[in-house]
Amino acid sequence: MEHANPADWFAAAEICLACADPQRKGALTRQFAAAIRSGELAGPETPSAPQPIAMPGRPARPRLVAPRELAQRGLGTVEGRAALIHAVAHIEFNAINLAWDAVYRFRDLPDDYYRDWAEVAADEARHFALLEARLAELGHAYGDFDAHDGLWDMAMRTADSCLARMALVPRVLEARGLDVTPGMIERLRGAGDLATVQILEVILREEVAHVAAGSRWFEWCCAREGVEPQATFRELLECHFRGGLRGPFNVDARLRAGFSAVELDRLAELAA
Repeated sequence: MEHANPADWFAAAEICLACADPQRKGALTRQFAAAIRSGELAGPETPSAPQPIAMPGRPARPRLVAPRELAQRGLGTVEGRAALIHAVAHIEFNAINLAWDAVYRFRDLPDDYYRDWAEVAADEARHFALLEARLAELGHAYGDFDAHDGLWDMAMRTADSCLARMALVPRVLEARGLDVTPGMIERLRGAGDLATVQILEVILREEVAHVAAGSRWFEWCCAREGVEPQATFRELLECHFRGGLRGPFNVDARLRAGFSAVELDRLAELAA
């Protein structure tokens, strides 16, 4: 496998980000995350500056459209369930890129930060593989349905601030999965699709830890910059999401993921 021996975890992240083939991106992610976990792959003594990444590697399909252009389908048909699974798979594919970008882009954090996000990338790659296999069982493949690109757009908007990235990607966009996945699980259970239910239950359980990593490193960045976390989170929400937040929120999961009661109250106010 070419590029199988990067010099450090920044090089590993760059390779995974550039890879356009989903299966290969997943295989490289698992390989490099295992090497980081074992200590075989570490950070360089003197990190160089990251190169700008306007767009990570991705396959030619799915076609990317505005969220309002995505077709709405019910879960009473195989096609409808496949479309839902595809939407979640697309989020997980983007989440691989987002986790590696968190490694690649920010180069002045403790080693545990890079280990955390490499592990998140590996989890997201495993989630994508589970969903891709389920799509195949339903006669479909990743790329068969249109998708949107809102997650990567936020990566670009927070490219210059690890504090803003940790606040807005894990704690807003990815935390949305904590809110909506229980409802998807119930709808799929009602439709009799227990195979997909089992996959989403795994994803929901593990995404709590991913959002918690965002909470942990957001607080670390706030401490480094000498700002108060709750007030800073509120300011970032008002700047980037005024009028764009939707409830209800999964309070129990968000509390386990590091949200405070004050933050949850502010989320509810902004979503009202």
